[in-house]
Amino acid sequence: MITKVKGMAENIMTSPWPYRILRFSLAAMFIYGGVMKLIDPKSFARVISSYDIVPEMLLPFVVETVAGIALLFDIRGSLAVISGLLGLFVFVLGYGILNDLNVDCGCFGAEELAQQNSLRRAFYRDLFLVGIIVPYLYMSRWIRNRAVLTVREQTRIETGDKNP
Repeated sequence: MITKVKGMAENIMTSPWPYRILRFSLAAMFIYGGVMKLIDPKSFARVISSYDIVPEMLLPFVVETVAGIALLFDIRGSLAVISGLLGLFVFVLGYGILNDLNVDCGCFGAEELAQQNSLRRAFYRDLFLVGIIVPYLYMSRWIRNRAVLTVREQTRIETGDKNP
């Protein structure tokens, strides 16, 4: 039974499909959030300015969209940018919660303005992404890359190639 569970966990980590599905979902979320901010940047700027910690010139909505597109195509460094943005979002949302700010999270545009507790919901959503999804993507990528290197090494040994 234990070996069956271990085998399933290994398949989940080495199979490209869970990785792709999670990567596409995370990318879509960032692209959607960035595009919603690009559609109505003044509304987003008003929401962010209510935190009083970020100058309007430094708003990351363009970075968010580009990082989401880069993650969609699995471009090197995109997962690190997404991780950094999520860390920033968790910090800002935590700041808003700790200071009991009655503001919107600014995550996906004006439709969230009417929702209650959007700050806490966004904080917990981003914590989930940072704590579960992002580490899974990193670990899955590492395991699959390691498997590819092992296959290449085995092929090199079998063919007698001395060059690494």
